[in-house]
Amino acid sequence: MRTAIPLLLTLLLTQLLAGCGNVSYYLQSVGGQLEIWQREVPVERMLQDPGLSPLLKTQLERALRIRDYASRELGLPDNRSYRSYADLARPFVVWNVFAAAEFSTEPRQWCFAVAGCVGYRGYFSEAEARRHAAKLAAAGDDVYVGGVPAYSTIGWFDDPLLNTFIHYPEPELARLLFHELAHQLLYVKDDTVFNESFATVVEQAGVTRWLAAHGSDADRARYAQLQSYRADFRALVTQTRAALAGLYAGNAAPEEKRRRKAELLSVLQTQYRQRKGDWSGFSGYDRWFAQPLGNAHLASVAIYTQRVPAFEALLRQQGGDLPRFYAAVRELAALPAAERSRRLDALAPLL
Repeated sequence: MRTAIPLLLTLLLTQLLAGCGNVSYYLQSVGGQLEIWQREVPVERMLQDPGLSPLLKTQLERALRIRDYASRELGLPDNRSYRSYADLARPFVVWNVFAAAEFSTEPRQWCFAVAGCVGYRGYFSEAEARRHAAKLAAAGDDVYVGGVPAYSTIGWFDDPLLNTFIHYPEPELARLLFHELAHQLLYVKDDTVFNESFATVVEQAGVTRWLAAHGSDADRARYAQLQSYRADFRALVTQTRAALAGLYAGNAAPEEKRRRKAELLSVLQTQYRQRKGDWSGFSGYDRWFAQPLGNAHLASVAIYTQRVPAFEALLRQQGGDLPRFYAAVRELAALPAAERSRRLDALAPLL
């Protein structure tokens, strides 16, 4: 941590000199990261504590096994990330603010000197996130604020295990760790959809392999069930987003667009309630639907899924071999954005 703090301050100064944002935003980012470091404890030390909760001990040991597997079998970075633990005493580590114009399905972009431009803005405080969202809404944007259990510093620092996800079921814990480590393996500035879709495919491939080697029949069945629910949810969102994109591209008057937009979003709510009836009591997307729906909601999902079919196709082209897949993705990452997009389109159309 002693060497990390000067680096963090250097990054902050770089951001401020680059004129990429306001001082208060970067100060809250530094404060949030410092709080994590202050609460961080090496897992090995915690496991030696006789007073450690048996449940937490079991979960930490499980997380270390998954972490070791990620580097040994999946070729993900072998570093100190996810080998320490921090209890933040809150349900999420950050809250992301997504925004989109009233008649656009594309997310607003925020640009940072190190991470590049991304389709959301993260806050360590829910209150601050909602204040920023309120300002954007007052200016006419659709907004969505979503709590996030984990985030990646894309290799700048060693990311810890957190109370916000440590008690996830084993397949979900593995899914999260593989996803976040994939960001450390490869990250392209200014292309959020590329980064998140790549990490999503890595997580899916990783969990499939993990469950084949270490999961029970019940684990595999439950994971397949959850994947089916995710696919249903993504299909509903993708269909609605496409319908809205067509509406916005048309020549209807603004009043008519608003009316049709409200209808389409209402239909999405109805479709979700109907589909959820087949989900054996699963309610994992209720929080997402609890806020008034808008373009920002749909964009927040598209960021993570738009290029998933293309990366899945690329992985199949490599015979499922992850090192070859990573090499092929690095080749794509090195291309200019337009050529990268063209090649991904050739693998699978953009959702």
